[in-house]
Amino acid sequence: MGKYITFTSSVVPLPIENIDTDQIIPARFLKATNKDGFGDNLFADWRYNKDGSPKLDFVLNNPTFGGTILVAGKNFGSGSSREHAAWAIDGYGFKAVVSSFFADIFQNNALNNGVLPVVVSADFLAEVFASVNSNPKATLTINLQNQTITSNATGKSETFTINTYKKECLLNGLDDIDYLLSKKEQIEAYEKLIK
Repeated sequence: MGKYITFTSSVVPLPIENIDTDQIIPARFLKATNKDGFGDNLFADWRYNKDGSPKLDFVLNNPTFGGTILVAGKNFGSGSSREHAAWAIDGYGFKAVVSSFFADIFQNNALNNGVLPVVVSADFLAEVFASVNSNPKATLTINLQNQTITSNATGKSETFTINTYKKECLLNGLDDIDYLLSKKEQIEAYEKLIK
């Protein structure tokens, strides 16, 4: 994983509530055992017709919108606990998902795969959607170090919470194994002490 730094991006708005993991990545795509190609199938049933042609009214097929931040309605990532949903979001190129509520398992899977789930208030979320409706190039700035998200259209900011351990991993580009390896000397020193 790359190190997570402060970044500013336009957003892809998806103002739908209760988006579950089967909508994020349909079950028929779960046979793969590595992350390759999952971004191509993100929201596949909403994104493509049965013949594989793009549905022009779906936001990912609309060239007006783009960026590395997905902004979604309340209760994102509910349903089954498939890690593939986080793989698909990461594979598409999103660095963060913003919502007013995430399912716990999805939130952990996202963090484990380098995607930052940012929980904001319902009012802040509504203002972001309104800003993007007024100007599709409206941007958000996410500062993980300070745990803030700012709507650059309105200048309003909110703080968000994140597990301290996961924050350290994202800031340093570490997965769980990398983190343990980075503590190898301390672990070995502790083992010597308790022998």
